[in-house]
Amino acid sequence: MRLVQFRRHGDAGSISVGVEKGEGLGVVDLKAFDPTMPSTMRELLELGESGLACARRAVESGQCVLDRADIHLLSPVTNPEKVVCVGMNYRDHCLEQNAPIPKEPIIFSKFPSSITGPYDDIILPSESQEVDWEVELAFVIGRRGKHIKEEEALSYVAGFTVANDVSARDWQTRNGKQWLLGKTFDSFCPLGPALVTTDAVTDPHSLGIRCLVNGNIVQSSNTDQIIFKMAALVAWVSKFVTLTPGDVFLTGTPPGVGAFRKPPVFLKKGDVVECQIDQLGSIINKVV
Repeated sequence: MRLVQFRRHGDAGSISVGVEKGEGLGVVDLKAFDPTMPSTMRELLELGESGLACARRAVESGQCVLDRADIHLLSPVTNPEKVVCVGMNYRDHCLEQNAPIPKEPIIFSKFPSSITGPYDDIILPSESQEVDWEVELAFVIGRRGKHIKEEEALSYVAGFTVANDVSARDWQTRNGKQWLLGKTFDSFCPLGPALVTTDAVTDPHSLGIRCLVNGNIVQSSNTDQIIFKMAALVAWVSKFVTLTPGDVFLTGTPPGVGAFRKPPVFLKKGDVVECQIDQLGSIINKVV
């Protein structure tokens, strides 16, 4: 299934959860089908299998389908407890910068307030002149766990989505070289268009992944280049923190970011960034 969060046009305050019938197609409104269903993705995931079973029944009913022209898609998850990010996690990205392959996952974070929708604007902050793109495969946690065994870890994953880990490179090398400030400006984490459940993806570690800026391909790789796979990341991070439904993991970016081009290239107002992952879809964000 392709689970989405959306808002009806003209209804600025409310969030709804639905199932996209296909990328760009109509959306089944779960609360219209069953008024007891929750209004946010995080709440839906907290219901576990019963929530997903209701979503499947709603799709099978053929009822309560909204036209895409009548809704605005939001990020599939808008209020996660955590946004966990992984640095230097593609072999070809390490080769791009002549960096050694990490021996353990390099973990950092974005604040949840950096999340924006799949078609919303990326806001260039006046504090940075070096804003860069990073297409990433993201996954979302579906159930609570701590000290999760690697062989059981994938059962804690609800699904996958497309992310852009927008990054202010000048701030990554400032502030004691802590990455947080350079990663967490408002709108620096576009997500979407849908949370594609694990049963709908053949192999998350064998997906084409691309980023285009103004229609030109700047990143093109495959998730088979990922060094620390999803199960290893869930097991590793859960040693330190309790994972909860709705937690978002960004799994790293392939080569082709602007900072390592010669000369470096950074985003400017008017640019359009499109991040694509096979079987998941694409997000398109204008820079303003």
